[in-house]
Amino acid sequence: MSSEFVVDHPEAAAIVRGPRKTMCIKLFLKEVYWNELDFLIVDTPPGTSDEQMTIVECLGAANVDGAIIVTTPQQVSLIDVKKEVNFCKTGGVKVLGVVENMSGLSQPFSNLKFMKITDNSEMKDVTEWTLEYMREKAPEILNFIASSEVFDSSGGGAIKMCNEMKVPFLGKVPLDPQLCKAAEEGRSCFKDKDCAVSAPALQKIIDKMMETIGLSMTVSNGV
Repeated sequence: MSSEFVVDHPEAAAIVRGPRKTMCIKLFLKEVYWNELDFLIVDTPPGTSDEQMTIVECLGAANVDGAIIVTTPQQVSLIDVKKEVNFCKTGGVKVLGVVENMSGLSQPFSNLKFMKITDNSEMKDVTEWTLEYMREKAPEILNFIASSEVFDSSGGGAIKMCNEMKVPFLGKVPLDPQLCKAAEEGRSCFKDKDCAVSAPALQKIIDKMMETIGLSMTVSNGV
């Protein structure tokens, strides 16, 4: 947590710079006046550590809608997520659903970089030649989306886990370089035409989640 988020509190600076995460969480959840909010979303680190326990304790009387759990497809991530699901069930927190993030690398074919291994075992950039060749021989390919698996999902991924643990599966978000770029530059992916791969996936997940908690909202205008 960086210092720019510190509230005007005599103990805040010491709390943020020190190891007392629990006190810091309580400070933000109990001693900050948030005014009227549509949603208060608390992003926590992976696992079931003191942070999650403190949040559940602090918000126990606030009618929390529930938790959204994010995983990646490989088994090592799903092991932690299963613990998180069990933690929520034990703590009385409804699991609104699970999102599988980084679910394959997807981007327009024309955004790919093409490399060739030379006789000296070096990598040579042949992107311009490749794209020009496709423009001449098969231009329709440039409108395709290229997708490849980054993590091993042979175990069934989040969908299988959700079926086994009887929790909702909200959807998959591809690993989209354009989404990463938009986030780093502070731009909404829903307003960025370059996020054509990830924005629709996120929209579907949001719509499904809102239905789960009985609300209706659209982010098509960047809300």
